[in-house]
Amino acid sequence: LKLRPANERGHTLIGWLDSYHTFSFGDYYDPKHMGFSDLRVINDDVVAPDMGFGTHPHANMEIISIVLSGELEHKDSMGNGSVIKVGEVQKMSAGTGVYHSEFNPSSKEPVHFLQIWIMPNVQNIKPSYEQKSFKKEDMTNELCYIATPDGRHGSFILQQDAELFQCLLDEKKTVVYKADPKRKYWVHVATGSLKLNGQVMVAGDGMAIEDENTELEFTGVDKLSNFLLFNLPL
Repeated sequence: LKLRPANERGHTLIGWLDSYHTFSFGDYYDPKHMGFSDLRVINDDVVAPDMGFGTHPHANMEIISIVLSGELEHKDSMGNGSVIKVGEVQKMSAGTGVYHSEFNPSSKEPVHFLQIWIMPNVQNIKPSYEQKSFKKEDMTNELCYIATPDGRHGSFILQQDAELFQCLLDEKKTVVYKADPKRKYWVHVATGSLKLNGQVMVAGDGMAIEDENTELEFTGVDKLSNFLLFNLPL
């Protein structure tokens, strides 16, 4: 288990955007942190009211956005337009190419969200967009399936041999996950703090897990913590 401390991430601050980068992104480049397995980007973004990312292109990337607070307005060249709220997740397969924008529709409150990129195992598919609502009770002190290769348990279908789970962990509650040494795992703490096999992780921390044939034990430290677990190919 190797910790990626929150305060060692890349940082972009340009007035309307306060963004931390777990892996190299934009003007932040670190050859030691170019991604992990097929997980390429975790950006921890706070966007000011009435501001956002203008229309820009993507291709051949699985893009997932998870809203932590506030609201995020999405528009794309496929004709989709929607507002993503807390408890909702959007997933876009960029495929052959798509243009989109992400905007904070509020004139008063910032929006805080995670932008995640996973490299697909198929190229040049038809672009697609989905938005799902996940029940709080399904991820409270449980690992909730967010994205999988086959869409099981109501998750998004991911164009990669990977799984993404989200969990809302109460103080002193424990969730256990069995690691497979033939897989890689990444943990990202979105909010709050927890212990992973006794090691404290705070908001923004990441943990790379390799060559582990053991149980991963997550125990809540703060009143409520929100974390993601990625199950990735070698």
